[in-house]
Amino acid sequence: MEKIQKMVSEKPVVIFSKNSCCMSHTIKTLFVDFGVNPTIYELEEISRGKEIEQSLAQLGCSPTVPVVFIGGQLVGGANQVMSLHLNRSLVPMLKGVGALSV
Repeated sequence: MEKIQKMVSEKPVVIFSKNSCCMSHTIKTLFVDFGVNPTIYELEEISRGKEIEQSLAQLGCSPTVPVVFIGGQLVGGANQVMSLHLNRSLVPMLKGVGALSV
């Protein structure tokens, strides 16, 4: 859990992902299309990725990818991110943490 907190506190937008997950790809594309440069951790490519995935599950993330943190705070998975986007809350959040220029 501490490892995750350290990883997400260092960057404005962090995405935990898997290359094999189509929803992970969709969420990464959404952020990049906004002009955000998210920090992306591909769980099958990083050391202790399985352990991090288990910690994400303990945080209540189901499915365990994609998982998005904005400003060090857990936003959630694809459904939560898309809900924020559709109700026009995502861009102001991104601007608030400096991930997008105002």
